[in-house]
Amino acid sequence: MATVVRTSRPVVSHRARPGAARGGRRRRFSGLLMAAPALLLFGLFGLVPLVGVLVLSLARWDGLGSVGWAGLANWTGVLGDGATWQALWLTLKVMVVSWLVQTPLALATGVFQAPRGRLRALFAVLWFLPLLLSAVAIGLTWQALLDPSFGIGATPGLHWLAQPLLGSPDLALYTVIFVIAWQFTPFHALLYQAGIRQIPVSLHEAAAIDGAGPVTRFLRITLPQLKYTFVTSSTLMLVGSLTYFDLIFVLSGGTGGPGTATRVLPLAMYITGFQAHDMGRASAIATLLVVFGLALSLLTTRLSGFTRMDSQQEGL
Repeated sequence: MATVVRTSRPVVSHRARPGAARGGRRRRFSGLLMAAPALLLFGLFGLVPLVGVLVLSLARWDGLGSVGWAGLANWTGVLGDGATWQALWLTLKVMVVSWLVQTPLALATGVFQAPRGRLRALFAVLWFLPLLLSAVAIGLTWQALLDPSFGIGATPGLHWLAQPLLGSPDLALYTVIFVIAWQFTPFHALLYQAGIRQIPVSLHEAAAIDGAGPVTRFLRITLPQLKYTFVTSSTLMLVGSLTYFDLIFVLSGGTGGPGTATRVLPLAMYITGFQAHDMGRASAIATLLVVFGLALSLLTTRLSGFTRMDSQQEGL
């Protein structure tokens, strides 16, 4: 008769040891402590003003007198005003056209600057200078250069530029976009230059041994490796387009003209608040700008997969 021997398995406790639990809490507390200064500054200079603007968008205030409650009247006036939607359309146009202009220029310049060399380094320094200048200085300089009587249009051979580029309703916005691209393309070129320099040389060497030419290596190696750089640059470019105020203000003489040809949403907010003395409606436009910028940033990161980035050099 067979005998059945039963063996009991040791019971393993899955409860965390008290020391490990205390260590985890200590690490979390240390992380919060280190992040506390940044969170405090963000709350003080970011969230508190944003809440104040949101509250002010529900009030009636001319900037000097007493504040009165307006309810949703400011929002009804802003959303029902055709000028607001025209300003939003101009903002979208500046955003899209400036992206279409800056992205290929920045990519081409970044590819040119990536190889190391003295002449390329000198070019990179000179090319980066516009970004170091203030927007007011750039606006005044280009305003003088584009003057139809005394600007570059008076130079022999450039008489075709002797026209009111900033005074034409059809050309003013595109002239402003040109100046914006002139100032900010160097920054995005620097991003692409850094991204290209991080690509392992072994990838290009292996492709060259296999017979791939420069164009093939650029299309099959360089561009795919710049995917996340492209997402970062595009996000900064698109969201940053919502903040173009000072340069357009100077180039248009503070009116967004001629007429309303260059009155983008940030400039419309300024004119409503500080020229029309309607801080309530200006705060509603400012809140609209924040919501639109936040939605655009979240949409860009979601569609591009930016939040799921992984290393492109794993295994190299």
